Amino acid sequence: MRHGQPQLANVDKVSALEMQDWIEHYNRSEITQQPVPDASQRLAASATVIASSTAPRARSSVQALGLKPVLVDAVFCEAQLPFGHWKRPRLSPFTWAFILRILWLCGYSGSVESANTARMRASKAAELLQSLTGEGSVLLLGHGFINRMIAKQLVKDGWIRHKRNGSQYWSAAVYRYVGV
Repeated sequence: MRHGQPQLANVDKVSALEMQDWIEHYNRSEITQQPVPDASQRLAASATVIASSTAPRARSSVQALGLKPVLVDAVFCEAQLPFGHWKRPRLSPFTWAFILRILWLCGYSGSVESANTARMRASKAAELLQSLTGEGSVLLLGHGFINRMIAKQLVKDGWIRHKRNGSQYWSAAVYRYVGV
């Protein structure tokens, strides 16, 4: 499950260089006080084991669901977003995030983990989640991009996506093991 909506200051336009501060603020943010969607509450209530990234937005999402995580680990944190060193153009932070994520996928990582390193971390995260399934159904409170990377590894390991309700905040996908 992806975390709830982060509580962010409204920022109009920034440079790629100013994205460094925006990213740092985003990484420290908790979620807004909006109600948790009913579908997310029902899915969370059906889980036996709760795992979470160490990011405040994931941890505050677990709290909003009224759950206690069994495992909180940085391996589940979002794939890091690089920033640029350019002062022009000035774009919305979300436009920059899209552009910088594409650049990251093409090999630009600056001072953050590379896409290949994030893929290896996602593989470790998938192994960890699979090891928890012996205790029952597992709910991971994580992040949009890394969750997709973990999902790819789960599919490689013989899991199939049973359900998915989008990619917005509080969205989730359900995977079942069918073997390889």
